[in-house]
Amino acid sequence: MKTPDLNALVQQFLEHKLTLALAESCTCGLVAAQLAPATGVSEVLLGSVVTYHVEAKQKLLGVKKETLATYSAESQQTTNEMAQGLHRHLPAADVCVAVTGLCGPGASETPDKPVGTVFVTVLVEGHAYEYREQFNGTGDKLRAQAAEFIYEKLAELLTRRKQLAGAVQPGTKQLKSNIAA
Repeated sequence: MKTPDLNALVQQFLEHKLTLALAESCTCGLVAAQLAPATGVSEVLLGSVVTYHVEAKQKLLGVKKETLATYSAESQQTTNEMAQGLHRHLPAADVCVAVTGLCGPGASETPDKPVGTVFVTVLVEGHAYEYREQFNGTGDKLRAQAAEFIYEKLAELLTRRKQLAGAVQPGTKQLKSNIAA
């Protein structure tokens, strides 16, 4: 992965007049920290919450105990609930991103979910985009790859949004999010 131009990403948000909020687990605030120096970020980034421990996920974002017990803290289901909880607390956020995953050996590591597995949910205007990626390397490299992946997906979604803006015809129905409230 090449490092994305974060100034350009923030400019895309400004062009679309969109705001961003982040819920970070495995990246420990890296996504927000790397965005901080970008020109115009203060008009885009509403905030970021680091919810590394399950208790923080539950208390700050409303992730259900049942979800954590059934699927683990490192799962798409948990990431979905993190994104939903973030949006409940910051409804002014046009784009909410949640990320969790395994950047080191842990209790939820399995052959189907090895170290390096990262889950991302991006909520954009009521639509949920879910991603599961497998990265390789040390913990720091895994966090960096996850952050870069998030920037790439945000840039792609904003580019697609711009392309679709002129293509949407009156009377076209928008699909609802596939995440249950």
